[in-house]
Amino acid sequence: MSDTFQPFADKMKTAGLSEAAIRAFERNYRALQRNETGLIAEGTITPVESLPHIASLPTAESPELKSLLRQTVVIKLNGGLGTGMGLEKAKSLLSVRDGLTFLDLIAKQILHLRAEGGGGNVPQFLLMNSFSTSEDTLAYMAKYPELGGTSKLEMMQNRVPKVRTADLSPLSWPADPDMEWCPPGHGDIYASLAGSGWLDRLLAEGIVYSFVSNSDNLGATLSPDLLRHFAQSGAPFLMEVTRRTEVDKKGGHLARRLSDDRLILRESAQCPKADEMNFQNVERHRFFNTNNLWVHLGRLKQALNESNGLIPLPMIRNEKTADPRDPKSPGVFQLETAMGAALDIFEGAAAIEVGRDRFAPVKTTSDLLIIRSDACVLTPDHRLELAPERAGVPPVVDLDSNHYKLVDGLQQMLARAVPSLLQCHRLTVKGPVVFAPGVVAKGEATFINETTEPQEIAAGTYGS
Repeated sequence: MSDTFQPFADKMKTAGLSEAAIRAFERNYRALQRNETGLIAEGTITPVESLPHIASLPTAESPELKSLLRQTVVIKLNGGLGTGMGLEKAKSLLSVRDGLTFLDLIAKQILHLRAEGGGGNVPQFLLMNSFSTSEDTLAYMAKYPELGGTSKLEMMQNRVPKVRTADLSPLSWPADPDMEWCPPGHGDIYASLAGSGWLDRLLAEGIVYSFVSNSDNLGATLSPDLLRHFAQSGAPFLMEVTRRTEVDKKGGHLARRLSDDRLILRESAQCPKADEMNFQNVERHRFFNTNNLWVHLGRLKQALNESNGLIPLPMIRNEKTADPRDPKSPGVFQLETAMGAALDIFEGAAAIEVGRDRFAPVKTTSDLLIIRSDACVLTPDHRLELAPERAGVPPVVDLDSNHYKLVDGLQQMLARAVPSLLQCHRLTVKGPVVFAPGVVAKGEATFINETTEPQEIAAGTYGS
């Protein structure tokens, strides 16, 4: 390691981070030094027109399914705090439906799968926690001893130093040393698997297949049919994608690279400003990454061995301030990677189109309102998906950020009842309101209160 990187290596070693984590961060730091932006111009890619669809897959039969489940681990990414919604604990501890949190529903999903697979600890289950979510998550999961005990549930996400924009040195912030660190993005899963020893442990136990998804996506349970398809395909990596709608236009999309015809993922942070119109054109780039991924662990181990213990993912450079709450604090780079970007790293990687029922994430209070409403239903296997009447298209919800950006504001709005959104195309709320029981939003429904006092919306049908 050269002198410029040595202070970062020393800082990470002192913090107890693995060699795999340090190597992965060094790769991104070198890219930053070379002034690589990670941008993918529209002129270098072409849209993906069509893909195989999950509906065309044959059903996995019981004996075969039990065998496959014995070779599978389910990994949920659980490192997020939900600070954008005003939360200070793991987002997965947020109440979703009927007093159940994300973690409750995930636990019930796994227990349902294990019952289908014949009981025991099949499939295996891991939560990838961060330093911020580990303690609260494990304390909460103690209520599910049948999952095998909290000591067997956790794989820790790494953290990486913030880089000063002024001189590319490590940020020093004595007033709050935690501010010196940031998450490395979910692309860290590969370094975490390797550096924690979990990858070797899983392989030694005969685990071949991994299904990875976000803990805030309650539609993303392990699909037996997709597991069978992945196992039979021989692919090292499979990405689930779904059709983009207006609400997905800023999310990462699938494309094909012109230079080698490989499938790639382009995130919004990798799109040049001049190409934003094309990026957000959901008719042009029609497939959206759900972040539901299938990874063959043996092929992952092979790729790590061939690349000095790391998966060479494209660096994503995010420019922030040292203290996110203080715009006058020093500028920093937060270097991240996206796990879906491994699509173009693995030779033979593939993608498959899935329905919207496998994608119900919560990134904003608008998303939370949708999944708490009748626009979504809870299935017998504890998944949360769009109601059949929605035909795979979620309502567009536009909430006044001055009042509803944080969960506390949403809770006040829904203190009495959640409005019906089953027949709603677009819901707009401006100003403080409280929904009474029996409010039905239909078509385009708008509620405006220009005063500072909360206004009750009485029972009735609203909209066009």
